[in-house]
Formats: sequence, C-alpha cells, structure tokens
Amino acid sequence: MFIDYYSLLNIAPNASQIEIKAAFKKQALKWHPDKNPGIDTTEMMQNINEAYLILKDQEAKKLYDAEYLRFNKFKKEQEKSRQSKEESKSQKQQSNKSENKDYSYESEENYQGEQHEYSSYNVVDETLKKWMNNARTQAINLAQQTIEDFRGMSIESGKAIGDAVLSGIVKYVVFGVLMLILFKACNN
Repeated sequence: MFIDYYSLLNIAPNASQIEIKAAFKKQALKWHPDKNPGIDTTEMMQNINEAYLILKDQEAKKLYDAEYLRFNKFKKEQEKSRQSKEESKSQKQQSNKSENKDYSYESEENYQGEQHEYSSYNVVDETLKKWMNNARTQAINLAQQTIEDFRGMSIESGKAIGDAVLSGIVKYVVFGVLMLILFKACNN
C-alpha cells in the first residue's frame, strides 16, 4: 500500500531536509502515546517513522518522489472515474424521475458503490518497494521499542514515587518521635 508521506507529515514535496525533520518531530510529538492517553497511536507512529526514514535519505526520497508523481496520476484517474460514475448515476436518476420509475441503483448489476480506496495502487519501483518495506519494519520495531520504553518509564516512575512516599513517611515518623522525646524531656 502506498502512503502519502508528504500529507502524513503535512509538508510540501519540495520541503528541505530541515523542514522534513521539523515536521517529523511535530507529528511524532502530536501522536506520541504520552499525548494521547487511551488512544492506540501505534499505527500512526509507525507511519510517521516510516515516512521520516524514507524522506530523510536523499536517494530514497528521489525514488519516492518519482513514485509520488505516478501515484498522483493514479489518484486523478481514479477521481475522474468516480466523477464519471456519479454523473452517470445522476443522469439515470433524472431520467427515472422524469419517467416516474422507482429505481434502486443498489440492485443494478454494474453499480460498484461509492468506496474508492487508493490502496489498490502498486508501487512500480522495486528498489523503492524494498526500501519502503525495510522502513516499515524499522518503524514497527521503533514504535514497539517506544511503547516498551514508555511502559518501563511508567513502572520506574511509579517505583520512584512509592520510594519517595515511603521515605517521607519514615522521616515524618522519626521527626515525630524526636519531637515527642524532646517534649517529654522539657516537661521533666
């Protein structure tokens, strides 16, 4: 499946390496698990990391840009096809209304529905396809490591808080005992 890395990072295809890095950081912070409690952001983080791995490499970006042009041409053709089907459907509806027919397009044999997914686009460049698969694998591993690190930090911070509370209680008790001894010594 082809992913539009530029729209994912919210940048233009002619973005500089500095802009790409800044956009990556912005999206990574936006979709980080810390910022989205209760929401599974794993897939989004994987896509953001994958985009950055491809776009930060000059050679991979060059191959991606060529594929991006082919992808946009494919999208335009799909959109034209969809619009043509909509126009045809609209004309049939108008024709049927004028003839007072009760006609359901869902029962028409050739009606394909309104869903148009671009996931049917196949990457042409085999080298880029391999690089994108490698970037996907690295991104998945990185996202999993980030989640594990986040869990580990949560556990460690919980332990640190527990230790601090326990230490505070012990100090309070020791201080209380010393004050009690001092108070009794002053009264005698």
